[in-house]
Amino acid sequence: MAGASEPQASAFSAAELEFLAEDEMIEIVPNLRMDQLNFISGDFGPFRPQIATQVPLWLAVALKKRGKCTIRAPEWMSVDKLAQVLEAERDSEKFQHLPFHYVEISRLLFDHAREDIPDIYMVRSLIEDIKDVRFHKIGTGLEIISRERTYALRLKNLSAMEANIVRPFVTRALETFFKLSSSEMIQESDHIPNRQPQATNRGPRRQLKDR
Repeated sequence: MAGASEPQASAFSAAELEFLAEDEMIEIVPNLRMDQLNFISGDFGPFRPQIATQVPLWLAVALKKRGKCTIRAPEWMSVDKLAQVLEAERDSEKFQHLPFHYVEISRLLFDHAREDIPDIYMVRSLIEDIKDVRFHKIGTGLEIISRERTYALRLKNLSAMEANIVRPFVTRALETFFKLSSSEMIQESDHIPNRQPQATNRGPRRQLKDR
């Protein structure tokens, strides 16, 4: 067990990431008539049958469980869009732009609205392939960090889950590199000899004659 004085890089659990993802907005099509709902996070509705509206994911799931709506899968969850992202991920070293909570959103929809997702098996397969390609890129990047000393790192377009996995390792690695650099600088300063000021040689001194 690490000492209490040693800082640990915090990481979220999968359940905590899913909880955060539930605040993402998504489109539903209600099958009921209901007045506006007022919550601390905002006001949603009014709801009218067959008229699409935007609500947080947690509310969409709650209404879906009660048979009060269907959920429209986000545009990025179409087979065509995911196939394009997968191809771009394979062809580039950069991470392609996806929603920050794409993993958690897709998991929630697979669990609670699978009948509302067209071509769900293909969609699920493409998302898994995208995750695998991105994890491979992350692994390659971490190998480079472990071999080469660096003091800063910029990873653009990481998702919440990916950043959650990378954060503890990168934090510890950067802290180690910083400590090593600081100790080396101290050692170098210790080896530098103390330089004493030297008197300027102005030639032989003249003796003063007695008067």
